[in-house]
Amino acid sequence: MKFPLWLLLAACVSGANAAEPSAARREGIVVDLNAEASRLAQNDLARAQAYIELGDATPGPLAKKVNAAMQAALATTKPYTSVKVRSGNTSTYPVYSKNGRTIESWRMRSELLLESKDQAALSELLGKLQSQLAVGQLTLEPSEDTAREAENAAIGDAIAAFNARAKIVAASLGGNWRILHMNVSNTSGMPPPRPLMRSKVAMAEAAMADMPVEAGESRVSVNISGQIEIDRK
Repeated sequence: MKFPLWLLLAACVSGANAAEPSAARREGIVVDLNAEASRLAQNDLARAQAYIELGDATPGPLAKKVNAAMQAALATTKPYTSVKVRSGNTSTYPVYSKNGRTIESWRMRSELLLESKDQAALSELLGKLQSQLAVGQLTLEPSEDTAREAENAAIGDAIAAFNARAKIVAASLGGNWRILHMNVSNTSGMPPPRPLMRSKVAMAEAAMADMPVEAGESRVSVNISGQIEIDRK
């Protein structure tokens, strides 16, 4: 299909005009910049894992023993309304003899997952649960709201740091500057679970005693990356 000559010329002129702003932008000096800021956030949320693991010659009686222990543990948690409790993983697996072919016995493990901002209540509950279950790990971290508050404050600090760097670069090059684009990212991670390694004797001694919990703080960091353009005078 052939187009009239005047239409082709108009398209060329239009394309040239559209390219002018882009070409004008490239007349300045484009500089990549990064800035980072961080704030401390209170570890106001505690998560814990309590579990029982038993063995028996046959899976039926084994399941009854484990289920009875978990029901007793759940009853212990009922008065602690400020602590969220839910069932975790439950698994049953065979234990093989040395030849790898004959099943000698069975093992079963069942977990309870606990979470609370009321760390005193959780500490007391964990102390009571240790007479029934083992405590596998304890994780202390900022709650979602607390982490977001610290992150928002860090964003303001990071943008201020980005602008300060941009001004320094522009002043050094003797020109005015403007932001072409900016990317904001959270670079912080939650602290890893803190394992509680205890012997059976130590667990028996600690039963019914509050488990010590020291909350502390976590650092929430924000990174700003972007480009600025410095106009040549």
